[in-house]
Amino acid sequence: MTRHTDLIFRPLTLQDTPAWSALIHALAAADGTGEAYEPDDLAEELIQAGADASADACGVWDGRTLVAYGQVHVSTARTAEGLARAHLGGGVHPRWRGRGIATALFERMEARALRTAGRRHPGAAVQLSASGGVDGADARAFLAGRGYAPARWFTDMARPLPGPPFDPALGPAGGRVEPYEDTMAEELRLAHNDAFSTHWGSTARSPEAWADLVGARSARTDLWRVVREPGGRILAYCSVSQWREGALYVDRVGTRQEARGRGLARAVLLGTVAAAAADGAWTTMELTVDAANPTRADALYRSVGFVPVRTQAAFTRTVAPGA
Repeated sequence: MTRHTDLIFRPLTLQDTPAWSALIHALAAADGTGEAYEPDDLAEELIQAGADASADACGVWDGRTLVAYGQVHVSTARTAEGLARAHLGGGVHPRWRGRGIATALFERMEARALRTAGRRHPGAAVQLSASGGVDGADARAFLAGRGYAPARWFTDMARPLPGPPFDPALGPAGGRVEPYEDTMAEELRLAHNDAFSTHWGSTARSPEAWADLVGARSARTDLWRVVREPGGRILAYCSVSQWREGALYVDRVGTRQEARGRGLARAVLLGTVAAAAADGAWTTMELTVDAANPTRADALYRSVGFVPVRTQAAFTRTVAPGA
């Protein structure tokens, strides 16, 4: 337990998740990020594969009030460029900003990220990444001051449910869309790793990490859709989660490299949207797309009714091996 002036820094525990969730909701409202997670979702993050809650998640307390948090996620695989990737998340409640808390948190998180990355990926350069939020966010100037620079922009998009009817010409084509089943978990992991192997910042998912994802409380696997080839191998898929009442979030839409250009991404996306609309339990569907995505995923999403809501920047800093 370490003190910073009158504040206390200590690891976050399962007992802290209600306060942690309340802080994240406050940050979302103050910074316009739209990101909010419930205590049970955060509890899963503390016990997920590869996580060490005693060192990877830190809370900052003013008495009994959680005023800031920091979190480290280090990839278990390298990126396509051979980098070890470490994402640093967190935030400081607006009323406690300007006291050096963010600096103190980042010093701890960066050190933790570099130690973990050095152990998991010896000899690799480390790409530290953090969200710079929306234009004008306090985080951007802070990150720039620590040597980070904007590397990518991600656009949050949304569409209403049920929303406008689909143009028949945009309907599923190039394969039969079918619901995901639990027996497909490993095949879907392999399809995902192939589909995202060339995406910026993406790393392959291990069986343990994939099991956490599929088994997460938020995962709405009943609405996931896939396209398979005759032998059963998955060629494309769409997965969604639910973190807020009335809203679904499209986690991933992926197509294996050799199956691109056949309309399969559109097929699985439309299959999931149609299933969600028919259910009637949601009023909106959301997703986030890389503005520089080489597959022009943004055009696909716009064509089925998604419109931009906000754009956030990803800031990175690359640290040489052994630094």
